[in-house]
Amino acid sequence: MSTERPFGRALCAMITPFSPSGELDLDRAGELAAHLVAEGCDGLVLSGTTGESPTTSDAEKAALVRAVRAAVGPGPSLLTGVGTADTRHTVELARQAEEAGADGLLVVTPYYSRPQQSAVEAHFLKVADGTGLPVMVYDIPGRTGTRIEPATMRRLAEHPRIVAVKDCSYDLLASTRLIAETSLAYYSGCEETNLPLYAVGGAGYVSTVANVVPRQLRAALDAFDAGDTAGAARLNALTLPLAELMMASGLPGTVTAKALLGGPVREPLQPADRETVDGLRTALEALLQAESVV
Repeated sequence: MSTERPFGRALCAMITPFSPSGELDLDRAGELAAHLVAEGCDGLVLSGTTGESPTTSDAEKAALVRAVRAAVGPGPSLLTGVGTADTRHTVELARQAEEAGADGLLVVTPYYSRPQQSAVEAHFLKVADGTGLPVMVYDIPGRTGTRIEPATMRRLAEHPRIVAVKDCSYDLLASTRLIAETSLAYYSGCEETNLPLYAVGGAGYVSTVANVVPRQLRAALDAFDAGDTAGAARLNALTLPLAELMMASGLPGTVTAKALLGGPVREPLQPADRETVDGLRTALEALLQAESVV
């Protein structure tokens, strides 16, 4: 992949399939991963929040990387979430991921403890120094309680293995400036900014909705790259009602994705109720019908 798009453009934050009894379902994970790649995903991000990383063990995270790598082969980018609130544990998970065959690391800002910016910077640098893998830092202050400030991001960009950002800052102006001022590849982590961030120089997206409609999300980027900005906007708009229901309905994206794809979630998450499932299915059917007449 190019330095501008180190992991490709269209990345899926993949759900983690579980069996009816709640065990990790590696066979189904491999099948889903292969399907997502066949439908246009350049890469997969495992063990993020969508992948229910708070409730999977270290051993399960490693097993998931190995199973998905075996299913998709060496071509697609394979990142795995290793971020925790504990720097030492994060480094341990990073080394485990490297041994398991990951291509890169997704590292979220330490959460809940709300460390100062110097501590945030030190955390990311220690993780980046812990392996030979490239790092995508995950800026999501709404979940972690701490933003990666632009000045901190500029310093992190100087590290040769900190190459990308999953951006959920909701600050398009700051992100646009950092895209221009650094070599960091900015990936949208919020469905509503997929196309806007791409249009100002972003590298692509890391999408939960791509678990359900990977080809349709990628189509907007393809149209934009072909110079058809009006077509890109139209294709992006087709996906928005489903994306809004999946990501802004008050339920985690994991829950809504599994409502459409099937399979249990782990507690404390609970499955979607029947009314929510019906609404999601209606939105998906409307998207597929609208796509067929475009």
